[in-house]
Amino acid sequence: MRHRFPFFKSDDEDVEINMTPMLDVVFILLIFFIVTTSFVRESGVEVNRPEAQSTAALSQKSVLVAITSDNQIWIDRHQIDVRAVRRNIERLLADTPESTVIIQADKAAQTGVLISVLDQTKLAGATSIAVATSTEK
Repeated sequence: MRHRFPFFKSDDEDVEINMTPMLDVVFILLIFFIVTTSFVRESGVEVNRPEAQSTAALSQKSVLVAITSDNQIWIDRHQIDVRAVRRNIERLLADTPESTVIIQADKAAQTGVLISVLDQTKLAGATSIAVATSTEK
């Protein structure tokens, strides 16, 4: 028996939704977000940076080295000895050689530790080194 309206389907036909185009779009979006994500490496500790009037912002690509008030050195969320600074900086610069090495030294950190870290950073081959400060209030 025929229906009066041709757009009605009979009950014996199976209807399914094609999910392939939607999955393609989701997969392309996933690839887009993975490729455009920038990963920020952190030193792993919070330091009380000294204030300065000549503070300038640097690019996102950077290697962070932190020196705490009790002269502990942290790189990539790991506490290290001053003798291991060079090896760690070389490893991180191998991934992104154009990175700036930013040393975040606490106000109470000893100057000798800061100078040792600066020296080891230069020996590791870093061409761009900065000491982090906070803006003066």
